[in-house]
Amino acid sequence: MTSSLIRGRPRRARAHISARVLHALLGALVGVAWLVLPGTASGGAASGGPHRPVAGALGQREDRGTHTADLVLPMIAVAAAGVLASYGFWRRRRRTTGRTTPGATPVTTGEPPDEELDERARDALVHADGWVRVSGEELAFAEARFEAETQDGTEAGAPKEFEDVRRAVREAGTELAAAFHIRWQYEHGVPEEGASRRHALAGIVGRCEEAGRLLDVRAAALDTLRGLEEGPGGGLGAALAVAEGRFRGLTARTGGADAALAELAERYAPTASAPVVGNVEQAKDRLVFATTRLNLARQAADAGDVGRAASRLRAAEGAIAQAGVLIDGVERLREDLAAAAELVPAALTGAETEIAGARQALDGRPSAHPDITPGELRARTGHADVVLAGVRQELASGRPYDPLGLLRRIVRAVAPVAAGRAGVLPAAAALCVRAAVAGADDVVATHRAVVGCGARTRLAEARRRAGTQNLEDMVAADELAEEARDLADQDIRLHGHPPEPTPDQTSAFLGGLLPHPPSYGGPRTSDRRREVDEPR
Repeated sequence: MTSSLIRGRPRRARAHISARVLHALLGALVGVAWLVLPGTASGGAASGGPHRPVAGALGQREDRGTHTADLVLPMIAVAAAGVLASYGFWRRRRRTTGRTTPGATPVTTGEPPDEELDERARDALVHADGWVRVSGEELAFAEARFEAETQDGTEAGAPKEFEDVRRAVREAGTELAAAFHIRWQYEHGVPEEGASRRHALAGIVGRCEEAGRLLDVRAAALDTLRGLEEGPGGGLGAALAVAEGRFRGLTARTGGADAALAELAERYAPTASAPVVGNVEQAKDRLVFATTRLNLARQAADAGDVGRAASRLRAAEGAIAQAGVLIDGVERLREDLAAAAELVPAALTGAETEIAGARQALDGRPSAHPDITPGELRARTGHADVVLAGVRQELASGRPYDPLGLLRRIVRAVAPVAAGRAGVLPAAAALCVRAAVAGADDVVATHRAVVGCGARTRLAEARRRAGTQNLEDMVAADELAEEARDLADQDIRLHGHPPEPTPDQTSAFLGGLLPHPPSYGGPRTSDRRREVDEPR
């Protein structure tokens, strides 16, 4: 049976023949006109007439007079032939570039290569994550202002328009979480087909763009609610008072966080407090930056430069928010370690119960893991026994230990054979994953300018799995959160910190950790105040 490609060739051949016949007829007509028209134009002089002699000086002069006119038609013929040849060449070249038959030049689709689309998706995730985080920070300061005014009795409460802004942040976060989940599946080979994988990357970019659009839509509403352009007597003065109050509160808490770190170092093993080592020093650096920006904001407000005052205020708010994250991290870890120390003995008892049940399955009783072979189940229970023995030995040694670390060892060793006989193990797993996710999120929040897509993707997947009650999912979430923390630390070490900015460069915050003052919004509005803050 003749293929469609082959059946199409005679039709194209006939089209070429028709075009050539048409070109030949046109050429013949031009040639006939060239031969006939000059004789007609001479008015019979070639055959001699009664009023015009054939020879003589007069005839020669007339021949020279008509020589220029005789060249016009040949020139027209040459030009027509050139035009027809160019048209034929253009049509043939167009057919060749658009042909899909074998041997022809393939049609270019204009789509970017897979590597470029992959890079675009990673960048979109990083930017969208930054938009959502910064928008949440500024929204928190705006809400704090109205809460303070409510307590003072000067305001009836936050306007209902705040709910629209909150909803935009929530919906943007939902779009971002879905984009991160698609990215996680993409990195693990889902989907498998090439076209479907390209669609997945396009979907990531689309969801990130939608998250930014949702924030952009409500940016003007939040600006109106904040009222920073109203000057010191309006929203700007109230916002400055809120930022200064939060600054003073964090300054007072810094001393307590420093004492808490010393207590953790004395009471527990070094690995217990390792996640927050350096938090107090970093918080102090940010508070120093914040006090400078608050002073500059006050000066600009007094001078009537409302735009510059608002920009410097936002820079101070960003520093204060990050200092709060660092201080909160120390206090939260102290509470988590205390809770873990109380939970370790109960977790050991629950783990022993789970192992005993697994051994009963080896003796012929119904197993909670029918998909596991007896040999594999025996190996898992043996490994769990070894881990629990090590935990007991460490507890009995009397040396400082890491309570969260011991809980992780217990949960991860027993989870493969657990059947839900002991409810304490899910509680222990939840405590571990909550501490791990919060610690990784703190690193991303305070170093978001240098943390890449890999750490953020694993953090988002850990947060998604941590919301379940399944023990295996919680163990996986704990592992993913630790991996996200390690990748974030690698990004920080790899990129380092640019040189410290000068006092006037408020767009560069703490060596590039915050590229410009935070501002609620997406791609069209998040940088709307950057030019105001650039040094003059």
